[in-house]
Amino acid sequence: MEQTELQRAIEAILFAAGERVEITRLAMALEEDPRDVEAAADTLADQLSFERRGIRIIKLEKGYQMVSSGEMADCITKALETRKPPKLSSSQLEALTIIAYYQPATKAMVEQIRGVDSAYSISALMNKKLIEEAGRLNVPGRPIQYRTTPDFLRTFGLSSLEELPPIDKINFGEQPTVQEPEQPAPEEA
Repeated sequence: MEQTELQRAIEAILFAAGERVEITRLAMALEEDPRDVEAAADTLADQLSFERRGIRIIKLEKGYQMVSSGEMADCITKALETRKPPKLSSSQLEALTIIAYYQPATKAMVEQIRGVDSAYSISALMNKKLIEEAGRLNVPGRPIQYRTTPDFLRTFGLSSLEELPPIDKINFGEQPTVQEPEQPAPEEA
């Protein structure tokens, strides 16, 4: 398929999908090599951005999604009378941060780090579609594990989790070491 035709097809699929579409799925549908599809989608995204069009194509992990340009947010809000997404409470933001950095993470892990019950925060984050279930941990009780969703990436303007700023992670199973302050040498008389 010619590059221009491939870009037109990608644009049409992403517009119709309304959500992220995996590169492999695009390649299968278009019967093209995934590298060619990725190159065509990247070129199309660059063109839309360069021309400052009202739509953009963004890369989210291993897929693409068509979105409206951030520059048009006020116009879209006025036209569609959309409301801003609900804000996250500090407890929800703490739980979301823990899940983002330690995923897949269990409720118990979140509670261990936060030091308080986090059931409500996790439930609220699930309702807001910022986290999702990621299976069960293979230990007694089989607790649910959670991970972030593509909506999390979109909400925070990330294309992948690698863009999260670095943090010092807690190493579970090891007790933190406390360094004793140095004692001054006794004075000689």
